[in-house]
Amino acid sequence: MTGNILGERFVVVSFGESHGKCVGALVDGCPPGLEISEDHIQVELDRRKPGQSLVTTTRREEDRVQILTGVFEGYTTGAPILMLIWNKDVDSTPYMKIINTPRPGHADYVARVKYRGFNDYRGGGRFSGRITAGFVMAGAVAKKLLMDRLGIEILAYSKEIGGVKAGPLTIDQIRELRYSNEVRCPDPVAADEMRRVILEERGKGDSVGGVVECIALNMPIGLGEPVFSSLDSDLSRALFSIPAVKAVEFGEGFRCVTMRGSEHNDPYVVSEGKVRQATNRSGGIIGGISTGEPLIIRVAFKPASSIGKSQKTVDLSTMTETELRVPGRHDPTVVPRAVPVVESVVAIVLADHALRAGFITY
Repeated sequence: MTGNILGERFVVVSFGESHGKCVGALVDGCPPGLEISEDHIQVELDRRKPGQSLVTTTRREEDRVQILTGVFEGYTTGAPILMLIWNKDVDSTPYMKIINTPRPGHADYVARVKYRGFNDYRGGGRFSGRITAGFVMAGAVAKKLLMDRLGIEILAYSKEIGGVKAGPLTIDQIRELRYSNEVRCPDPVAADEMRRVILEERGKGDSVGGVVECIALNMPIGLGEPVFSSLDSDLSRALFSIPAVKAVEFGEGFRCVTMRGSEHNDPYVVSEGKVRQATNRSGGIIGGISTGEPLIIRVAFKPASSIGKSQKTVDLSTMTETELRVPGRHDPTVVPRAVPVVESVVAIVLADHALRAGFITY
């Protein structure tokens, strides 16, 4: 497999499989002198780990991070940082039973063809959401670097799940309440309804999708390297690497197609002696370069593909059509656990561009 490396200056190598011995990340390019510890990483990992509520998979993993290299006496050394967690609560039995019946919505069949049957199919292997634990480890380092050096704060939350949308929210509400409930929605009324819908569909053997919104505050002007490494193109590429992501939009996003130029343009004004934008419909990026306004991204996640309902598939051993009810332990929605993953991926890309643009020096 190739394609497991993200970034040019802040470089992340992702490794591991769902039912393999471990999953993790190798970070290269983090400047020396950043105060970091396993406790810093663990806070972020605990937000992503499974088995925490009724709206997630029942798989229970401790997900205790180990930093093996690149940190000495509480500070980064400038050497590559190797971080991992061990897979412990693994039950591959259900996957042994469906090795020849690919699950609809999963990469089982295309991976089998591409890798000539040598891919690790257990729990989805390399294509499982389990690998995003490595994204979160690397993202924890990136978030700390961005906050310490530039004051950039990254906040994500569940904006919509199963058709239930959060109401208007202030930054303070998002910051203080996004992890106050199991669906990661800062709107408590919407959160209760989201939970009801998730559990209702889980009871039917089905699943739901949703939207994670991510906001980055205190952004500088000038991140992004047009044209093929523009900030929005690199963010989109990275976000689409999260399993189950089907759409990414910035600012007004798809709604801009119904607007006029006079409605969508962000007028320039002078505020406290600085050039600012009166609005932020562009979502903090123009021409592939950060504008200094808050970065606003929305990421759409499809309904979880593993469901209890019977679905049509093919028995590859006989090449006949058959029915499959997916066994195992699964999330009825991936959205709540995706919130810290989105934060992490955005942080990785911003850290990389901050180093490339010289806003952070090595």
